[in-house]
Amino acid sequence: MSTQPIAKKTHFYQIIAQIGYFSLLLLVPLWHLYLSPPGFNINPWLITSIWLIPLLFPLRGILRKDPYTFAWCGFIALIYIMHSTIILYSEPSEVLLASIELFFSSLFLWGCIYFAKYRGIELGLSIRKKKKSKH
Repeated sequence: MSTQPIAKKTHFYQIIAQIGYFSLLLLVPLWHLYLSPPGFNINPWLITSIWLIPLLFPLRGILRKDPYTFAWCGFIALIYIMHSTIILYSEPSEVLLASIELFFSSLFLWGCIYFAKYRGIELGLSIRKKKKSKH
């Protein structure tokens, strides 16, 4: 973790990503354990675990404000965007929960993309290789 101060714009995107992330972290167990538990004699704890475990992988990096973590955990946000979109089209009884999930996962993705971009610039990080001069 760098001690270099974070610019206001970068901090804004960090907050957006964290709001989306921690909201998903709360929504997933609420949805699958209390608000709309699965039917067909499926254990709700199993379903909750399946949907919660991917969210736990980036927790340490998000708390430490690591731009690399924010860069790759955008892919995790895509899982929840796909899930909510599928539920929106296929399960009319869960439209509200799916809409909330889509909103939070979109916030998470949006914040991750821009925090990683701007914080990487601030810290001088790059994934591109420098071109060799032709001299």
